[in-house]
Amino acid sequence: MRIITGRARGLQLTTPKNFDVRPTADRVKESVFSIIGSKIIGTQVLDLFAGTGNLGLESWSRGAEGITFIDESRESLRLVQANITKCKADKDCTVIKGNAVNIIERLYKQGKTFDFAFCDPPYNKGWIARIIHALNTYPVLNHGGYLVVERAIHEVVEEMPAAFELVRSEKYGETIVDFIYFNRENIISD
Repeated sequence: MRIITGRARGLQLTTPKNFDVRPTADRVKESVFSIIGSKIIGTQVLDLFAGTGNLGLESWSRGAEGITFIDESRESLRLVQANITKCKADKDCTVIKGNAVNIIERLYKQGKTFDFAFCDPPYNKGWIARIIHALNTYPVLNHGGYLVVERAIHEVVEEMPAAFELVRSEKYGETIVDFIYFNRENIISD
């Protein structure tokens, strides 16, 4: 696993020694960032279920200004911090331990906002619906921002609130990546 391009191009990231973390494959990551393109430059990025920090650090390397990493696992956060240090990205990164849904609420109450949120949760655990609900209730995504979701091919994204529009889905073997546009003007409270 490596940083594909940008400031930290070619840097090998530290990876887990077990299978508790499932980092995004380089070919999937390369395709995702090819789709995002230059929209990532100058943005604030939220890396939910950070794992190794792979997606957030690729964003940083390509010009994102600030990255917030969230994970519940101490081991994952150790990997994230090691990779941030390896990239020399410490001043642009924040690492938070906790449940992604609860942290979204906390970030909202702190007035934090983001242009991209990457959501690569453990597959088939219902996390995607909970994250979308949290982002609708506590809109930390800026208007026109994107939620980028990685999921198993057989995992279905349920009907989303009006503020979220699925604009693109790409299939990579047994993985699907959804690009979901956020329109803050369409938020409807429960």
